[in-house]
Amino acid sequence: MRNELPIGRRGGPKTGTRTLLASAALGALLAAVLLDPGPHDAGGQVTGNPVAASAPRTSAESQVSSPTREASPSPPPDPCVPKVAALSLRHRLAQLLMVGVDPRGTADALGLVRGEQVGGIFIGGDDTGLLSAGLDAVRGAAALPLQVAVDDEGGRVQRVDVLDGSIPSAREMAAALSPAQVRVLARDRAAALEKRGVSMDLAPVVDTSGQPASTVIGDRSFSADPAVAAEYALAFAEGLHEVGTTPVLKHFPGHGNTSGDSHQGAVTSPPLDALRQTDLVPYRDIGRYGRVVVMLGHIEVPGLTGGLPATLSPEAYALLRGEFGFTGPAMTDDLGAMRAVTDRVDLPEAVRQALAAGADIALWSSGGRAGEVLDHLEASVAAGTLPATRVDEAARRVLKQKDAC
Repeated sequence: MRNELPIGRRGGPKTGTRTLLASAALGALLAAVLLDPGPHDAGGQVTGNPVAASAPRTSAESQVSSPTREASPSPPPDPCVPKVAALSLRHRLAQLLMVGVDPRGTADALGLVRGEQVGGIFIGGDDTGLLSAGLDAVRGAAALPLQVAVDDEGGRVQRVDVLDGSIPSAREMAAALSPAQVRVLARDRAAALEKRGVSMDLAPVVDTSGQPASTVIGDRSFSADPAVAAEYALAFAEGLHEVGTTPVLKHFPGHGNTSGDSHQGAVTSPPLDALRQTDLVPYRDIGRYGRVVVMLGHIEVPGLTGGLPATLSPEAYALLRGEFGFTGPAMTDDLGAMRAVTDRVDLPEAVRQALAAGADIALWSSGGRAGEVLDHLEASVAAGTLPATRVDEAARRVLKQKDAC
């Protein structure tokens, strides 16, 4: 045990000096070992000095030797978030409605916009009084930009043919014109619509259809070939864009080969896997169409909607957002005049179900009942059957599409 005594208490000066010299040498050796990381292998791993390899680095050493990592830039704040937050709940909900108005004059549209501040109006029917009179006063009554929509596909679905001339059906366009010519035709039509105050055209139809021309889609489809349908629909959309008119692609997930007419009652499409080979093909790479709205049809899809029309089916909206990556507004087909929905549920509840499922714009062409619908939607938010987060999400998409924020 004597060998464990402290050096200062052992032997004479000679012994103490030798011990001190040995200790100093050992200390120098340890310092050299610790400071020298030793040889490295080709992968940068230490091979000759496990002590040095395992020694912790000081913070100063880490700052010098570690590669500099630049912080990822934060995404810019969404200007639509505060814009939506500043609106009352009722005004937010109103922005999600597109309501049909009397086409004979301005009175009905002016009263609706002043009274409820709806986000959009739809001008249907054959009367052209409202389109001839101009929409400046109606637009001026809106606190936020107002979307003014018509159905002007060509052929049997036109709204300004009496005023600005007729254009051929989609099937006739594809048969007689090149895509470049269709683009020019659509541009000229959009210019005529813009002069009358229209900002949105519920066209082009991107459904593929081999059914007779007289059926619900028929000649409203450019082609039974999905590649041709997509090419011509793209040309039509590009023509509308040249003037600033918003195109609406329809009728997701595909009305071209359904069992009947959703205006008359419930309809069923081929199964989802079959639609992926036909009607859904034009929606792939959807960004090529630019800023568009997508209209969902009242179509029951085996393997997708679970017996509901797509307009009321969360799975249909999830398919549009997920598999097809669409980030713009999704719109319903007419909720007030098509029996595929009206035979199932009354208008206010149909609007609630559609918005809760994922719609951003609820359309009904029959007009009226806006106050009743908004009352029902406000009560639904309070009850939790229409999540406030869903309302805010839809309002942001609508305002962004209208360049309102």
